[in-house]
Amino acid sequence: MPPQKKYSKEDILITSLHIIETEGENKLNARNLAKALGCSVQPIFHNFTSMEELNKVIYNNIYKLYSDNMLNAAKREKLAYKEIGLAYIKFAKEHSEFFKMIFMKETNMNADTFMASGGPIKDIIEAGMILTKLSYEEQKLFHKKVWIFTHGIACLVATKTIKISEKEIEELLSTTVLEMLEGFKKNQNKYLK
Repeated sequence: MPPQKKYSKEDILITSLHIIETEGENKLNARNLAKALGCSVQPIFHNFTSMEELNKVIYNNIYKLYSDNMLNAAKREKLAYKEIGLAYIKFAKEHSEFFKMIFMKETNMNADTFMASGGPIKDIIEAGMILTKLSYEEQKLFHKKVWIFTHGIACLVATKTIKISEKEIEELLSTTVLEMLEGFKKNQNKYLK
């Protein structure tokens, strides 16, 4: 009898991520994962105590991929704030199932908490301050508006609700954010009450 193939945590994780990315999160279960690996469910539960444990590892890996994308965009000195927004939408486009898993689920969070869960918020606010010349507190308020707008585009892209080119997205972000900034500065006193 030939020796049984051993499956590492990494093998299981990579296959799980592939299932999610190609078929959606709801298709990931022990049976489908075992089938994709070409084994019984035994190696899965040898490496992970439960599907819940595996799901936590998967989520952490997806969130790290997302965070790395945001941090790389934030490091671009010139137009970092715009680059962060573009990177957010690009992640939604290139990894739509991962984006849905992180950002398109029901939560009990308010907008500020949800927005802060989306990455290195302090770095994002500071990058925005360079563009807007607003104080930290002002930029925090302004960013909430920009984030809701950007998140809307990202959701439309992730769900393939609309077809929109990268050039159109860049143009939308550039012009709309500047228009929003003009309105924000005009009505600043109203927002800071």
